[in-house]
Amino acid sequence: MLAKRYEPHATEARWLEQWLASGAFRGEDTSKSPAFCIVIPPPNVTGSLHMGHALNNTLQDILARWKRMDGFNASWIPGTDHAGIATQNVVERALAEEGLDRYEVGREAFIERVWKWREEYGGRILHQLQRLGASCDWDRERFTLDEGLSRAVLEAFVSLYEEGLIYRGERLVNWCPRCGTALSDVEVEYEDVSGHLWHVRYPLAEDPSDGLVLATTRPETMLGDTAVAVHPDDERYGKWVGRNLIVPGVGRVIPVIADAYVSREFGTGALKVTPAHDPNDFDIGERHGLPRIKAFTADGRISEGLSAEEGRDPRWDRVSDLIGLSVKEARSRMVDLLEDLTVLEREEAHEHAVGHCYRCNTIVEPFLTPQWFVRTQPLAGPAIKAVEDGRIRIIPEGWSKTYFEWMRNIKDWCISRQIWWGHQIPAWFCLKCNEGKYVAAAASEGTDGPPSNGPGGGYVFLPDAVPIVSRETPKSCPECGGGDLVRDPDVLDTWFSSGLWPFSTLGWPEGTEALKTFYPTATLVTAFDILFFWVARMIMMGLKFMGDVPFRDVYIHALVRDEKGRKMSKSLKNVIDPLDVIQQYGADAFRFTLTALASQGREIRFQKGRIEGYRNFCNKIWNAARYCLSQLEADPDAGGEAAREAALSAVRERAGFVKPADRWILSTLHRTIGAVREALSAYKFNAAAHETYQFVWHRFCDWYLEETKPRLARGSEEEQRFVRAMLVEVLDGILRLLHPIMPFITEEIWSNLPRGADDPELLARAAFPSQDDRFLDEEGEEEMAVLMAGISGVRSIYGVLKTPPRMKFPVHAKGQGGLSQLGRKVLEEEKEFFLAAAGVEVFHYLDPGQEGPPVSVTDATPMGELIVDVGGFLDKAALSERLTKRLTETRKELEFLDKNLANPQFRERAPAEVVTENEARRAEAAQQASWLEGQLARLNDQGDGG
Repeated sequence: MLAKRYEPHATEARWLEQWLASGAFRGEDTSKSPAFCIVIPPPNVTGSLHMGHALNNTLQDILARWKRMDGFNASWIPGTDHAGIATQNVVERALAEEGLDRYEVGREAFIERVWKWREEYGGRILHQLQRLGASCDWDRERFTLDEGLSRAVLEAFVSLYEEGLIYRGERLVNWCPRCGTALSDVEVEYEDVSGHLWHVRYPLAEDPSDGLVLATTRPETMLGDTAVAVHPDDERYGKWVGRNLIVPGVGRVIPVIADAYVSREFGTGALKVTPAHDPNDFDIGERHGLPRIKAFTADGRISEGLSAEEGRDPRWDRVSDLIGLSVKEARSRMVDLLEDLTVLEREEAHEHAVGHCYRCNTIVEPFLTPQWFVRTQPLAGPAIKAVEDGRIRIIPEGWSKTYFEWMRNIKDWCISRQIWWGHQIPAWFCLKCNEGKYVAAAASEGTDGPPSNGPGGGYVFLPDAVPIVSRETPKSCPECGGGDLVRDPDVLDTWFSSGLWPFSTLGWPEGTEALKTFYPTATLVTAFDILFFWVARMIMMGLKFMGDVPFRDVYIHALVRDEKGRKMSKSLKNVIDPLDVIQQYGADAFRFTLTALASQGREIRFQKGRIEGYRNFCNKIWNAARYCLSQLEADPDAGGEAAREAALSAVRERAGFVKPADRWILSTLHRTIGAVREALSAYKFNAAAHETYQFVWHRFCDWYLEETKPRLARGSEEEQRFVRAMLVEVLDGILRLLHPIMPFITEEIWSNLPRGADDPELLARAAFPSQDDRFLDEEGEEEMAVLMAGISGVRSIYGVLKTPPRMKFPVHAKGQGGLSQLGRKVLEEEKEFFLAAAGVEVFHYLDPGQEGPPVSVTDATPMGELIVDVGGFLDKAALSERLTKRLTETRKELEFLDKNLANPQFRERAPAEVVTENEARRAEAAQQASWLEGQLARLNDQGDGG
């Protein structure tokens, strides 16, 4: 028997241990069952569970559990990403506490330290996912730096290089001066910064008294200016095109060019072009053959290399005042110099977004440096076609447009990083063959040369150096036979290894049985912010190396925000820790909350109040189960397979003791099963949660359980056995239906239910229910709807009048024959339940034309017109006063709701569900006001009675 109270923590720990020990979530490499595979979006090995992870993995778990129960050979593959920069930073901070840095310990010893850290802390987030209930195929856990995945990365890199799809070249990248590495776009976080817009006059070379005024937010980048661009259709500047200007503070003479990229609306409509420090300027420079002058060093200082530039006008040259300053210092100094040169026209406040490193919050610089790139356009074409022809579905479909926009404007992908933790690039350089194409590493420090990836010894290879790319470490140069080879110190972007994830996790490049069985995977569940950075790259890589798409469906879920719609952040102090929520409310209540909120939109507003509501739902399920199981104490066999089958046969045959409620509960159960299946198939997780919640709470608990109580107390032995079997049958269906969303409590209850011969030990491996059309009963549903409407009508009258609890009144039925024909039929079958549930003392029929009691309230229901005689409780005046007071309250509520809904700002700013709730409350209030007005009019027409 179940305990009196549900204690989630003890239950969750016990079942988690049992699931893992039994291998309940293991998929088979070969199986006759259809395959269903999901690969987890690998969380960073440094990470801990946050709300985004909790939502993402809850939704994946629902799919995995559902498919597993539905007879699929399901495997949800877990794993973690080595998270190059993040993990390296963690270990570097630990070294700093010892007074060391990575260069002092050396690369090999540093990597050993990182592996040791990973062994000690790297599995933390996966253990946290287990607490959430994640039913991963834990025996298949992978790590992006494990031996198998490293081999896959090596094979992919070399293959792409051999086909000319990977190359080394000098291009602009996102650069963190503190971390000393290139970053991917997703690793750059933009923050709105209050800065300035400086309007600067660039003197005309032939007549310095004249010139063009430009606006810039970064005067320090003027050091790298090589042109000024204007729009070719801008009549203000047509005469300037082809003339030369002087960069003030620098003295460099630069041309005025025409380019359609220039915005005529921003600033003055003239744009300073700095090809080495802005990606858009880089593109302009490519189109016009402009030189690229690097003004900054890799560590974010003004480059000494600028001193060697020849041909600058000494009247305007102040470069020597800036050499060696930090970028921030140089900005302030440059403004002072421009004032001294009397070319600073004006300065105005300007707020704009500035990129910061996601790990150290340093401002990211666009930086021109030699890097390794993937040539993406040849890979993007097939990936676009796979979505266009439906081999991959993106859900919601609207995200396809975003995908196409990104992919059709794709740029080459920078895959090298100047760190040590990661897959080291399998490229070597022959010093003899590359003579003159490299410098000593120490020589590149503090210059505008390539980053060194570590001081002291070694070499930095210039953009035109020729690499040797190989699957094996070469012993000699294949060109000259020399043995003086140096390996490229850079590592690969973590997105490169995770781009192979759907097939590398299954054993590629080996042709494993798992790969044959589970590839292509079924579904990818992810957030929209990595649709391009990860999803698109997996599609490109899967098509390239496997010849097929990596997954069939991509479900894009929303981002979790706080209840006001704000991003969760430490600065706002609105971060919610999922583990705290699980500790307080239990994993099932938390999971159900996330599922119920997971509509197909762009954001989820997380409200703690909803968790409390779903914790109450857990308690409701528990208490309902205790009631059902308690009924078996008198007749243990009533819940057995034979008794349940006999009960179902009785319902189909409409045996004499079968009530409308029995037919109704089975019919609505099977409709709910069908609706949940349909919702899960369409990735409408919130709809699946809504359907189960409505059935369990508002049909099974609120109505059916109450309907069975009089029958179990006073019914025949045959009827009692039937009702007990029905309770177990419906409860069993509920538990199977709810298990994917609420695995712990359902497994606990199910373990106490009588089992069928074919049922496994664990609900996690039991069959998911299917809709059985034999039990769909529209007549039974209509009859029960009439009965419930009658009961609710009487209850609502009691609620309006605020009668004392448990007070009962006589109720009269009026109309043709007293009740509708259906109402009379239902009442005859369910009279005992009607009297108990509605709180009715006695029930009378009024003859046609017969007047009802003088002090009464009426309600027109599908059952018929019901008249509640309150004369024993209130006189006419008191009744009128009570109705009038309630009408006044209702009108005030209507006025408030009308004002809210008429306010455009409320409709624009409030969450959609709040607007919908207000509209529903308004409709309900309007209906109640109309009813109250009718009751008062009727009371006034009755004369003096009472």
